Amino acid sequence: MAASVLVLEDSLIIALETEDILRANGVGSIDIVNTHDQAMDAIRQKKYDFALLDVNLGEAMSFDFARHLAEQQVPFGFVSGYSDTQDFPEDLQNVPLLVKPFDEDTMQSFLAKLSVNRDL
Repeated sequence: MAASVLVLEDSLIIALETEDILRANGVGSIDIVNTHDQAMDAIRQKKYDFALLDVNLGEAMSFDFARHLAEQQVPFGFVSGYSDTQDFPEDLQNVPLLVKPFDEDTMQSFLAKLSVNRDL
């Protein structure tokens, strides 16, 4: 069974590149949203195997949504131009981070950190 993934990303170009790389890694279902509200709606309507969250959504950060995913026991990781998680809230500093820009190889390593690629 192919994984179902939620991508929260405010840049359409990056979202589409992420989708292409996820498909190349065997992900079957990918839903792209670009705001916290859209992400909350999506998670209410569908069960996801994991989520990729852009940290900085322009006017907001994705930390509250990340905490919601943790409560729902949905695996997730951050995707960001930030090179590390040191400045993230303390409870989210150990979340896997995929640094932009990324390619298929770095995505594979990232998915391994999330321990989700076994299901792809």
